[in-house]
Amino acid sequence: MSLKEFSGALPDFAKDIRLNMSSLLNEQALPDQRKYGLLLSCAHGSAYKPLVDAVEVECTGKLSAEAATAARAAAAVMAMNNVYYRFTHLAGNKEYLNMPAKLRMNVIGAPGIDKADFELFCLAVSAMNGCGMCIDSHEQVLKKAGVNAETIQHAVRYASVMKAVASVHAALN
Repeated sequence: MSLKEFSGALPDFAKDIRLNMSSLLNEQALPDQRKYGLLLSCAHGSAYKPLVDAVEVECTGKLSAEAATAARAAAAVMAMNNVYYRFTHLAGNKEYLNMPAKLRMNVIGAPGIDKADFELFCLAVSAMNGCGMCIDSHEQVLKKAGVNAETIQHAVRYASVMKAVASVHAALN
């Protein structure tokens, strides 16, 4: 099932989500690697297998193998980092902020694709997971790489719509 079909199955109370997904799929503001990489990283970040399956179908032939792997890797490493760094930020004891994480995250340094694209995928998943420290960190890297605020906003729009699609479908199934 394609992502369009998957989101088209949303009930009428989620019509806005359906329309937003259609807009994202038709949008030309981002190059394909960013657009489909965001869809794939956010689907994996949602941890909702039916959405992951639909996006995997949608991305077939639209993303290189390297970009697809990087999008999946962004979701995987953010699943770990967003929990850890959200904890260090939210914990009352600020001692944790100065302790080494001791977590492997080599993929961030060598994602196999353009670093800015990978950082955009990480930022989107971090927004889905609500990790302020990770959002700030990835946004700073993106800004240094010359990525503008509009592109960053696009990434968060993808994250918000994908999260909504996963949430509505999961609630009904």
